[in-house]
Amino acid sequence: MKKIFFQTLGCKVNQYESEAMQRLFEVAGYEISENIASADVVIVNTCTVTAVSSQKSRQMIRRAANLNKNCVLVVVGCYAQSKPDEISKIDGVDVIIGTKDRINIVNFVEMALKNRDERIFRVENVDDIKIFEELPHTPHRTRAFLKIEDGCNNFCSYCIIPYVRGRVRSRNLENIRAECQNLKDLGFKEIVLTGIHIGAYGRDFKNEISLIDAIKTVLDAANPLRVRLGSLESAEMTDKLIDLIKNDARICNHVHLPLQSGSDEILKAMRRPYTTKNFADLTEKLIKNVPNISIGTDLIVGFPGETEKNFSETLEFIKSQPFSKIHVFPYSAREGTIAATFPNQISSQTKKIRANSALEISKIKEKAFSTRLIGKTAEIIAETSENGIVDGLTRNYIRVYISDKKIPLGEVVKVKIEKIFKDGVWGECVG
Repeated sequence: MKKIFFQTLGCKVNQYESEAMQRLFEVAGYEISENIASADVVIVNTCTVTAVSSQKSRQMIRRAANLNKNCVLVVVGCYAQSKPDEISKIDGVDVIIGTKDRINIVNFVEMALKNRDERIFRVENVDDIKIFEELPHTPHRTRAFLKIEDGCNNFCSYCIIPYVRGRVRSRNLENIRAECQNLKDLGFKEIVLTGIHIGAYGRDFKNEISLIDAIKTVLDAANPLRVRLGSLESAEMTDKLIDLIKNDARICNHVHLPLQSGSDEILKAMRRPYTTKNFADLTEKLIKNVPNISIGTDLIVGFPGETEKNFSETLEFIKSQPFSKIHVFPYSAREGTIAATFPNQISSQTKKIRANSALEISKIKEKAFSTRLIGKTAEIIAETSENGIVDGLTRNYIRVYISDKKIPLGEVVKVKIEKIFKDGVWGECVG
C-alpha cells in the first residue's frame, strides 16, 4: 500500500479540496502518511492570494523536494495555476495541476509512478472552465466544510483570484443535497458553506436560483445544529438573507463582510461595488435585526495611492463599525492585476506601520466583543483537544477554551464563560 502526504496552504476552499483529493486516494487504496519523508507521494495544494502566499507555496514545494527526493511530488492549486513555468524550474516536481482536473489526480500520480522521467503538466486556461468540478468529499474535521461554488466575476483591481479560479461556477442543488445527506449520516453538527464567491451562487444558472436556495437545501437535507456562512460581499447581504438568518436559529449569527478600505476614494480605485455609507447602513441593519451577531471583516492597507488622509478615514471608519474581528493585510501587488500597474505604490515600511495601527483597533474590538460573554452561558461544539484543553466556537464565532474532561470531539457542550483567554475566552463546562 502506497503512502501519501498532503500539505495544504490557504483558504477553506483549499482545505475542502485537499480533503476531497485525499478521499480519491483512499478509495484507490493509498494510506495517509503522517510525514513527508515516509510518503511515496506528496501533494502540495498551493495558494497565491498574496506575494507571501506564493512565497510560502514555493518554500513548501522545495522543502518537500529536499525532505523526500524519491517521492512523486505533485503541485496543485492556485499558485500552480498562476505560475506553472516557475514551478517547473524547481527540481523534484513531477506533476503540476492547476485549478481543474483534480478529479483525475490519482491517474496522473499513477502515470508519474510508472514513468519517473516524464513530468505531467495539467494547467488549462481558466476561461475554458465552465462547470463546477464535483469531487467526492469526506470531512476530516468536527466542522464540515461544504463547497457550493467556485470562481469570481468581480475582478477587483488588486485581486488575482479570478485569473486563477476563473468565472463563477455554481454547484447543482441536487449535488449539494446529496453531500448534505452524507454529512447528516456521518453526524456532523455544523456545516460551513464555502466557495470563492458564495454570494454569487446561482448567477451562472439560467433559472433564478440564489444563495438562499443553497442555504435552504442544506437546512432541509442535513438539518444540522448549525449552518455557518463563509465570506460574503456586503452588496449581496439582501433583506431576504438577513430575514433568513434572523428567523432560522440553525444559521449562525456570524457573518464575514470584507470591507477592504474605509475610504471611498480607495474603494473606487479597488473597484469595490459599495461606499462606506452603504457598508455602515448594512452593519446597522444587521445589528438591529440579528441578536448578538458577530461581524468580521478584511482590510487591505497601503493600497497604491492611499494617502495619510485616506488611511485616517479608514481608521476612523473601522473604529465606528461593530466589528468583532478585523483581518488586516498589507497590499500585495499581484502580477496581472490592474492595481499592480498603478503609480504611487506604498513602501513596505509604511504598509507595515499602517497594518499595525489597524491591528491594534482589531485587538481592542475583539476583546470588547468577547468580554460581553463573560458571566454568560454559551454552547460550543468541541473542535480540538491539546495539552488537556478543549476548544470550540460559539454560534457567533468566539473561541471558547475549557479543561478537557474527556469530552469527545464533536460533542455539544454548555460552558459558563469566566475570563478572556488567548484568542478567545475561558469557561467551565456546565453540561
